[in-house]
Amino acid sequence: MTSNAPHGSALFRSLHTTTRPLALANAWDAASARIVEAAGAPAIATTSAGVAWSLGAPDGDRVSRDLALDAVARIAAAVTVPVSADIEGGHGRSPEEVGDTVTRVLEAGAVGVNIEDGTRPPGTLAARIEAARAAAGRAGADLFVNARVDTYLLGLGDPVDRLRETLARARTYVDAGADGVFVPGVTDPDLIGSLAEALTVPLNVMAGPGAPSVPELAALGVARVSLGSGIAQSAYAAARDAARDLYGEGGYAPSLRQALDYTEINDLFDTAG
Repeated sequence: MTSNAPHGSALFRSLHTTTRPLALANAWDAASARIVEAAGAPAIATTSAGVAWSLGAPDGDRVSRDLALDAVARIAAAVTVPVSADIEGGHGRSPEEVGDTVTRVLEAGAVGVNIEDGTRPPGTLAARIEAARAAAGRAGADLFVNARVDTYLLGLGDPVDRLRETLARARTYVDAGADGVFVPGVTDPDLIGSLAEALTVPLNVMAGPGAPSVPELAALGVARVSLGSGIAQSAYAAARDAARDLYGEGGYAPSLRQALDYTEINDLFDTAG
């Protein structure tokens, strides 16, 4: 929905608030995006893992840029709310290629991107963020760049120094042009509070069972809450359980009885656009 990007970007940016954090039930295809939107989502964010799995590939920069961006375009075309695309490391081997990716993300109709450091040196992601910001500038777009710091998710470095390293990386990415910082892998309230207090931009955390609730995260200073690949994993668990029951005892798993009504899903697309 490229024509909606200008106002969608301003709306998306405004949703990052600790008063009422932006809660994102991440989608991976047009159907999941429409279902999430119909449930009341003010914005849609993609999950790179879910997109990769739906395309028959593992997560971790293993899907071709063309396929990943086609999925973003399909999702953006299926909904009326702003869309942020998880572009992993940027779908490019150089800052220039990452800039090209961002240009195409904007053309696909997204107003934000998630870009991650993984095991790369912080300087590498900083250069990619700068390239993303430059590409958005050339396009005249107000792109929201969310920089993901993977120190906790991947257990990088000495645990004693992990908070300091995380904040050092975050500052580097903000200086490079990041609008928000995503630190997945943290659920401890004290740690989350320390991150939020030290950051000068909105803090995004990944949540799910066992994590503080959205209101509790808001009180800690979190402005954005993501479920990551959690919903996709739950959907595939339902498929696995139904198949095991069918091919095992010849029965019909509870997940089938909890299924959405056929007409309800179909009608989501009859009324789309």
